Amino acid sequence: MRSGTKTVKILVADDHDIIRRGLKQLLTSRSGWEVCGEAKTGREAVALAEQLKPEIVVMDISMPDLNGLEAARRIHKSFPKMGILILTLHFSDQLVRDIVEAGARAYIMKSDADRDLVSAVEALANHRTFFTSRAAEMLLNGFTNQNSVPDPEAHLRNRLTSREREIVQLLAEGKSSKEVAVALGISVKTAETHRANIMRKLEMHSVSEVVRYAVKNQIIEA
Repeated sequence: MRSGTKTVKILVADDHDIIRRGLKQLLTSRSGWEVCGEAKTGREAVALAEQLKPEIVVMDISMPDLNGLEAARRIHKSFPKMGILILTLHFSDQLVRDIVEAGARAYIMKSDADRDLVSAVEALANHRTFFTSRAAEMLLNGFTNQNSVPDPEAHLRNRLTSREREIVQLLAEGKSSKEVAVALGISVKTAETHRANIMRKLEMHSVSEVVRYAVKNQIIEA
């Protein structure tokens, strides 16, 4: 059955109003597709996914408060059958790995959205995957690119818990331990303990190092 013969509910998450409007216009041009909700942050996306239970989530990777990768992990954990499409300005082997590990089954470049978005959502609606040609080639090769340089930070990144990755983003966005505590509903002491653990695990000694790490790993935008 083609996805156009039934209503497909889609949640759109992007922190830029004009991009959300453009995505919504592309998506609603298809008969039977409905944008049931819009989110400006990853945290909003998680909450709306739980509330609205869309078939598909179209999510920008770089959002404030909680980035798209972390939001995707949480949505996939709660709703493993929900199709997640990641939109990004960036491409790297490690980013493709992270996207797949987060539970997303579609990945396109923002610059190709006008060409690939409808095809990617249609694939997800029919329980198939959709990746950019470069990402698909890399996946088919089992991530074995002879020319790729091993990521020395990968083992550090994998040491962090979901909560710690969340706090890395908040710290990199300039929030103090008190502001982190308020945002996450935890005590200042707990926030400071998390911060100390993050510094130890990432082998870093200052917030400026955390900011550079967050930018390099597309946790926040430069």
